[in-house]
Amino acid sequence: MDLNGTQRIEASNETVYAALNDPEVLRQCIPGCESIEKSSDTAMKAKVTLKIGPMKVTFNGNVTLSDLDPPHAYRINGEGSGGVAGFAKGSAGVRLEPEGEGEATLLHYSVKADVGGKIAQLGARLIEGTAKKLSAEFFEKLGTVIVPPAPQVEEVVAEAADAKKPGWFSKTFGTASTS
Repeated sequence: MDLNGTQRIEASNETVYAALNDPEVLRQCIPGCESIEKSSDTAMKAKVTLKIGPMKVTFNGNVTLSDLDPPHAYRINGEGSGGVAGFAKGSAGVRLEPEGEGEATLLHYSVKADVGGKIAQLGARLIEGTAKKLSAEFFEKLGTVIVPPAPQVEEVVAEAADAKKPGWFSKTFGTASTS
């Protein structure tokens, strides 16, 4: 199965590249990720639980980074075992391209993935649909983790309106102390 796409992220190449190499950011962004820990500069171990069709599968796997070209590109390779449910393995080429004055990044990805065991028996259409959905969730979350959304103007106005305002007594005589 092959997936290709582009995602615009409102951050510099350097920021996006650093985030893609940060285990805590990855844990927050990978759907179903329970844990991820770095074992070296280019290797990580992960535990991910996913629902694929009627099956809920926990994968324990390894991730390695290669073809490193910071902050422009790299390749991420992974494989995980889901016990009796089967396995998943794949790789993704990631290329970062500055957009505008460098305030945004276009993240281009090309994924090749393979599954085996009972998971493969679910059918290519279901697996491909799940893979596309998980990819979309990952990149949407990545954008919000890197650049959290700004508070809405209505929220700020509501908080200001709820703030305690001094009454006529405080304005006239100052605040009373209770000692």
